[in-house]
Amino acid sequence: MAKKRKIPANYMDQIPIRDGKHPWRMTDDGMAEVDMEHNGFYDRIAQKVFKKPRMSHIALDKYGTVVWKNMNGENTIADIVRIMEDAFPDETDRMLDRVVTFTITLKHNGFITMLDPSIVFAPSRG
Repeated sequence: MAKKRKIPANYMDQIPIRDGKHPWRMTDDGMAEVDMEHNGFYDRIAQKVFKKPRMSHIALDKYGTVVWKNMNGENTIADIVRIMEDAFPDETDRMLDRVVTFTITLKHNGFITMLDPSIVFAPSRG
């Protein structure tokens, strides 16, 4: 049995936004594929010495594809969980943990940013 994770309520209100630095496309089989460029110092060494590719193409599964497509700057994490529960009604018991884990991973690796709608930005005066 999966361990239950306690999620702060404000996390559910955050809005994930794709960063725009990672091009993506839908493949012929209906799955999302995200590009990741390897352009760091150690990446360049690995490319020259070990013939590693400069670009990786990350194929998302059916769950990741639905989440990725719905990270449009409008849907909150709570909205995406509901969308996922509608798309996969037989798996609703694990959907919250699945979405939270995936979004944390995407954020940690720089694929998305999170917008907290409770933070109000005032125009600067000057």
